[in-house]
Amino acid sequence: MTSETDKPAAPPAKKPGNAWVSLLVDYAPLLVFLGSYWWFAPKGEHEGIGVIVAVTKSTGAFIVASIAALAISKWRFGKISRMLWLSTLLVVGFGGLTILLRDPFYVQVKPTVLYLFFGTVLLVGWWQGKALLQWLLEAAFEGLDGEGWLKLSRNWGFFFFVLAVLNEILRLSLDFGSWLAVKVPVFAGISFLFTFAQLPMLLRHGLAQEAAVEEETTLPPQ
Repeated sequence: MTSETDKPAAPPAKKPGNAWVSLLVDYAPLLVFLGSYWWFAPKGEHEGIGVIVAVTKSTGAFIVASIAALAISKWRFGKISRMLWLSTLLVVGFGGLTILLRDPFYVQVKPTVLYLFFGTVLLVGWWQGKALLQWLLEAAFEGLDGEGWLKLSRNWGFFFFVLAVLNEILRLSLDFGSWLAVKVPVFAGISFLFTFAQLPMLLRHGLAQEAAVEEETTLPPQ
């Protein structure tokens, strides 16, 4: 007979508002990036030294905000997901190159590199029958079965490739300020639509109704 001491510990109770804190961690650094650029950018100019200065200052603010998001995640959730770690490392690395070389190319191409990496990892895992999304997110959507996780990993993998292509189209078509102004709302919007579209499939695979909000606010990194 199993004793009381042999029973697994109950999972810690979720703090109220965690879903919104998760959104803050994901999107506040981008909003800081956008707001800082608008603040520092010379009015009516799309190139020149003033724009480069604005890019480097706003990129520095982006790096600081991304590191702060790590601290908030650790404080609020008691952990930092592998996906958030890697995203922040790329922000620091590519953002640092932009500041050092005074070239916006690096911070603009960072999302493409991130999306291609995650898309490749998830689709290779799916092909091998492994749901690596759960490992990257370090999330446990209550009730979701293994097949549901595998399908979600596959869908996120293809979606990451779509985001990579879209980022390159915008980067090559627009100046830096326009790219940033379009990227933030457009990518946030399609990410919300994508996660919402997964919900019926996840519910068919056992996702608890209580976990639906967590799934809807678990968005691809930007």
